[in-house]
Amino acid sequence: MSNTVVSFGEIMLRLAPPGFERFMQSPQFLATFGGGEANVAVAVSGFGLPARFITILPPGNAISDAFIGELRRFGVDPSFIVRGKGRFGIYFVEAGANQRGSKVLYDREGSSIALGNAGDIDFAKAFEGAGWFHITGITPAISQSAADLAMESVRVARDNGLTVSCDLNYRKNLWKYGKTAQEVMSELVKFVDVCIANEEDCQMALGIETDADVHSGTLEHDQYHKLTDKVLAAYPNLKQIAVTLRESRSASHNGWSACFNDGKQFFVSRHYDITHIVDRVGGGDCFAGGLIYGLNALATPREALEFAVAASCLKHSIPGDFNRFSAEEVHQLIKGGGSGRVQR
Repeated sequence: MSNTVVSFGEIMLRLAPPGFERFMQSPQFLATFGGGEANVAVAVSGFGLPARFITILPPGNAISDAFIGELRRFGVDPSFIVRGKGRFGIYFVEAGANQRGSKVLYDREGSSIALGNAGDIDFAKAFEGAGWFHITGITPAISQSAADLAMESVRVARDNGLTVSCDLNYRKNLWKYGKTAQEVMSELVKFVDVCIANEEDCQMALGIETDADVHSGTLEHDQYHKLTDKVLAAYPNLKQIAVTLRESRSASHNGWSACFNDGKQFFVSRHYDITHIVDRVGGGDCFAGGLIYGLNALATPREALEFAVAASCLKHSIPGDFNRFSAEEVHQLIKGGGSGRVQR
């Protein structure tokens, strides 16, 4: 089986004011691209595995063409991107600092992927030569037709023998078309092998709760052991689950770690104290990309989890959605090279 990783979802134009400014504090925005599944493909490619991204983009559109060029620059295969009716979605992000949290505004209604229908993408062809498929809970939240596409994608991936991973990624501001996250995601997760989540995702997307309090300042690892056991018991198809453990002390200061459960062993990663955060958007996607890379390329699940947490930690220092660290730089952090000293 090939180690090519395929991801599917919506890509958006990301518009952000310079630095840590508020919206329209200066009459300009920095334009880049962002979207959970594309972020994962970029991260996986940067770590050294072949990656492919599938989406639907508007035709005859210079922004669509620019995005495809950007994927190629990061080594991600755009060959199976489909052109369809609709528009290129946009999201605005205002980076938080200290006690002021980050803010995200979506302008994605009527986007090409929101208007796409099951059958618009030849998933069987797009999965040829691939061994892993990744999706998130964002795509099924966009529209009913996007949810139908998402369900089709995981069914075809399962039928074609790919390992399927899903980051639950609950987004309360997106579930507006009449279905709840639990209605949709509880069905989609039945086709998943590896689940990635945080405690809110488990509660809101799957209806599985924990007594853990991430705001208490002390992570109760036994509660996360119970939570992950509950998820694995509720979905016998799941082989592994990883839960990220973020302690938000402020927008600029987070504690960061994760836990892993495969039904046989439960363990918690090293803990990172991340201060002076540059951009936390895309941090969870970098974790997912790191975990996928680790489970494919490293010797043990524990090594994979440590790699994912370290990679995501480094992503907090990079502006923009996309990860720009190599696997070697992540390994250096794991080995203790996190002093920030000048390298020359």
